[in-house]
Amino acid sequence: MDGRVIEHRPLIAVVGPTATGKTRRAVCIARHIGGEIISGDSRQVYRGMDLGTGKDLEEYQGTPYHLIDVAEPGTKYNLYQFLRDAGRACSEIEGRGNLPVVCGGTGLYIESFLKGTALPEVPENPALRKELSGKSLEELTGILASMKRLHNVTDVDTCQRAVRAIEIQRYYAEHPDEAAAATDPEPRPALVIGIAIDRETRRRRITERLDARLKAGMAEEVEGLLAKGVSAESLIYYGLEYKYLTLYVTGQISRDEMREKLEIAIHQFAKRQMTWFRGMEKRGIPIAWLDHGLSDWGFVEKVLRLYSRLCGKSGL
Repeated sequence: MDGRVIEHRPLIAVVGPTATGKTRRAVCIARHIGGEIISGDSRQVYRGMDLGTGKDLEEYQGTPYHLIDVAEPGTKYNLYQFLRDAGRACSEIEGRGNLPVVCGGTGLYIESFLKGTALPEVPENPALRKELSGKSLEELTGILASMKRLHNVTDVDTCQRAVRAIEIQRYYAEHPDEAAAATDPEPRPALVIGIAIDRETRRRRITERLDARLKAGMAEEVEGLLAKGVSAESLIYYGLEYKYLTLYVTGQISRDEMREKLEIAIHQFAKRQMTWFRGMEKRGIPIAWLDHGLSDWGFVEKVLRLYSRLCGKSGL
């Protein structure tokens, strides 16, 4: 490889559960192959939400990155916006003769992007939202399950998300032409690399990272967001760190309870991420799993060999 790529070559995606060092690996690949990073993380888009989302910007070492700090905290960035923005970033990167390297743990975003899914912009439906107000999460989940098969568990982890998911499905039912376009995508050629890590090592890294981020001021980050006018409800909507830290700094739970519940939630989240990525493989997207313990150069060497082989099969 000469360090440069031509337009339309397969992109590279680095996926895996939280706390596996995906960013560092993606940066190593990008630096050796002439690439730029596209973040595939649903929360790193928000400005000021740094420690809680694990942006780790120091790891980029000057490598260009995209889709980080592109939305205001308190807003609700969604799949439609991600696909739009990632598509634009991808075109710009390829236009510079560089290779897009998608990196993140939000399986829905990355899988949809790799499949070439194109979504219509679904407006809010005030009448439907009024109709659904007051319903329990269980009731909303039942309504959504009657409209589509529930692959994505994050659709139903809060009432707000469930209502939005129902709103989207209702829109598709009322606009079948747009729904058809969204369900007949043009896949993007890609080499998908997964970070393989054993369960115990993953759990240890999650615990160590949580304690380090709490020490670095994650609670103070949430206090700062609240002081700037971001509502507690909005922060809780983002889940995980922002949910439990908001409950803590607003006096609803103790620090010990926050620490315990948050650690459990992150472990559960990592398990759900792995379930998603295994499902991606079953749904037709091959993932080459490389061991977490490889040296950076050993990791890059394996990726370059796999990439050269893929390009050869593609006739590129």
